[in-house]
Amino acid sequence: MTSEPSGTGIGTPSGTGIGTDSGLLAPGWAGSAAASSTGDRAYLQALLDAEAALTRAQAGLGMVPAGAATAVTEAADAARFDLSSLAGRARGGGNPVIPLVADLTAAVGAEWGPYVHRGATSQDILDSAAMLVAVRTLGPVLTDLARTEAALARLAAAHRDTALPGRTLTQHAVPTTFGLKAAGWRSLVLDARDRLTAVRDTLPAQLGGAAGTLAAFGAYGADDPTALPGAFARELGLRAPTLPWHTLRTPVADLAGALAFTAGALGKLGVDVLTLSRTEIAEVAEGGGGGSSAMPHKSNPVRSTLIVAAARRAPQLAATLYGSLVAEDERPAGAWHAEWEPLRELLRLVGGAARDAAELAEGLRVRPDTMRAHLELTHGAIVSERLSAELAATLGRARAKELLSRLAAEGRPLSEAPELTDSDLDPTHYTGSAGALTDHALERR
Repeated sequence: MTSEPSGTGIGTPSGTGIGTDSGLLAPGWAGSAAASSTGDRAYLQALLDAEAALTRAQAGLGMVPAGAATAVTEAADAARFDLSSLAGRARGGGNPVIPLVADLTAAVGAEWGPYVHRGATSQDILDSAAMLVAVRTLGPVLTDLARTEAALARLAAAHRDTALPGRTLTQHAVPTTFGLKAAGWRSLVLDARDRLTAVRDTLPAQLGGAAGTLAAFGAYGADDPTALPGAFARELGLRAPTLPWHTLRTPVADLAGALAFTAGALGKLGVDVLTLSRTEIAEVAEGGGGGSSAMPHKSNPVRSTLIVAAARRAPQLAATLYGSLVAEDERPAGAWHAEWEPLRELLRLVGGAARDAAELAEGLRVRPDTMRAHLELTHGAIVSERLSAELAATLGRARAKELLSRLAAEGRPLSEAPELTDSDLDPTHYTGSAGALTDHALERR
């Protein structure tokens, strides 16, 4: 085994020597905690952690000598292995566990090497490693979601009664409040938090052997092979599996759904900010916009843009993972292999989006004066719903609607309608129960 190449020459990739982790075309997750926890080095360490945990679990049940567990654990250091070599040799067997077991066995030495990977199959190790990577990635994601919801709660409370145009099908509808809008964003973030937390806390280890029967562990002398998956899971800090899930892909599907939902929930925040920060609307602005390579005057809503980009990609990645539920036999050919890259990309996208959402929410600038001015753009038509109800009492419902529709179509102010006061026409007086709804939403913890 050798250390990985340094990549000092032109045309020679640096870091892992594989060129997959830099994020050059992925500014949404580059430099995030998810980038680190899902990188090739992190995945390799998770694979090694799974191998070491398996040997310790077997030692704890008296299946292998304690010295084997110590030796494998000490050797299971990703820095000692050549990632580029492992990746290249993975083509031979279709997964990286096969060459890794060979290298780990050599690292452990002749005395304890025979106890490496004893009784397991490649999928046991790679699935367990994937669950470890997911758990390690979701911790920072949940921290960033907590930052986001706290910032949105502050915005909702501060702007409980800040009126702005409600927009439906791109047009001004009736007034709403920015507090209610921010409370809605926060509600989605809390929904995402709850789903990710529930999934994280149920992610299981995988252990079944060649065809999910635990037969090899019995052949190696285990008195009760069914005790081993639970012991293995405890060593990894994962949930004990009810059954080997080589072709029962509920854990991956549940994780995919929670991640895709989170991306979409954050995407709602991002797309609303993109709309409200347009030059001709400018009701909000990101705290620190991005520049343009050609136009010095621009301050682009970069955080929102990257969040929305993640939200647009996540459903298709989740679809691949849902498709892998159709996994044939006791070990699948292709369905399992199709999961690896989409799952990692989903974790990265959501990790980056959560980071960007926290920065976006904490720095968002709100412009109440602009919102108030926009309420007047339709010369009172934004409260036509209210006026229609009030005029119906004196003019009749059909006539009231006809009058208000005609005034709006002719571009005339609705103040020309009879029996209306300035208070009737004030949009800030027609926000319904927005304040109470905001208060109620903020009670959720």
